[in-house]
Amino acid sequence: MASPHDETEPQEIADFRSEVRAWIAANAPGDPGFKLPQSFLEVESQQQFEYLLAWQQKVYAAGYLGLDWPAEYGGKGRPGLQRIVSQEMGRAGTPFFVNTIGLQWAGPTILHYGTEAQKKRYLEPILSGAEIWCQGFSEPGSGSDLASVTTSAVRSGDDWLVNGHKVWTTLGQQAKWMILLARTDPSVGKYDGLSYFLLPMDAPGVTVQPLVKMSGEGGFNQVIFEDVPMPGDALLGELGQGWQVAMTTLTHERGAAEGSGGGQLGGGSESVRALVALAKGVRRDGAPAAADPVLRDRIADLWIREEALRLGGLRGRVPALCGDRPMALALMNKVVFSELAQEIADVACQLEGPAAQLYVGDPDAPDHAEWPRAYLNSFGMTIGGGTSEIQRNILGERVLGLPKSK
Repeated sequence: MASPHDETEPQEIADFRSEVRAWIAANAPGDPGFKLPQSFLEVESQQQFEYLLAWQQKVYAAGYLGLDWPAEYGGKGRPGLQRIVSQEMGRAGTPFFVNTIGLQWAGPTILHYGTEAQKKRYLEPILSGAEIWCQGFSEPGSGSDLASVTTSAVRSGDDWLVNGHKVWTTLGQQAKWMILLARTDPSVGKYDGLSYFLLPMDAPGVTVQPLVKMSGEGGFNQVIFEDVPMPGDALLGELGQGWQVAMTTLTHERGAAEGSGGGQLGGGSESVRALVALAKGVRRDGAPAAADPVLRDRIADLWIREEALRLGGLRGRVPALCGDRPMALALMNKVVFSELAQEIADVACQLEGPAAQLYVGDPDAPDHAEWPRAYLNSFGMTIGGGTSEIQRNILGERVLGLPKSK
């Protein structure tokens, strides 16, 4: 397989890539001696959190985080270079940045809608990791139909009182702040009655309760609000503009927008390579599993799709190559990436055969059960940020111009 980044690049970019690659080689953290989460969705222990936070802080101190953000808000003001860092960290298999929700979703949304005071207050601590963020969108009765949320924010003098219940709140137990979608006017249409807030998680009345996933890991939480006071300046954007602001956040969450704070969500771009290595090591009937022509065809298909995803990212940065449907590639990104990762993990578990039933903690589990764990965790990616079904509706309506679903 060709190197995932061997396309011709301007000399300035190539030099920066070499610089980043050398820095990673000299500074990447070693094996911590304990189980690491596979993505920010699985951070459950304080030990994991502190290890990952230290890595983010080290990268930021070296000047390789926040490259796309303006210098006046703690960034570097060097647009276009953060993706190089992300690519090289994916190639090297370094840990992800623990403040992913702040970097990828909250930060870009604040950059777009925030007042000058909000940008100066919130953005630099996101990059440095001084303040961790979580997301308060989904509710027990409002998943795919996000506009039906019932958590309320009611005026109390110049401030707000919040009541309600959010769920699947990743990093809720470590977060200082939450991006919160709440109903501020129940008398108007469901899309018009929503507003978007920056809620302090240490406010009285906030209760965080951990949830255990089918993988046996934590990381998710439910958050209950009981008369939680929230300052008047917590509103992001205009009153009643919450749906529009939330869609901006989801655009970044789904990987359909430029300008994130940086850092891979986890997994990098080497998944098929890892699958190939597994296939070469597994033996069936005395021969390497990689010799099976049916398996080879399936792995080749996965490699083609992974490579197409990478090349689509390059194409998306050239307007002349996607002018007919400028949002098609961006809107495809989340559904294609999440389903591809799930299929790769599925094939890996099939390769391991009965041994894939051995899980974390079993000394006989191949590769410490990383592949079975990846398969179980992959469902969080195909559901979070809008299910694959929702993503296909978006593609049908916004890209192909099909009628809206009833």
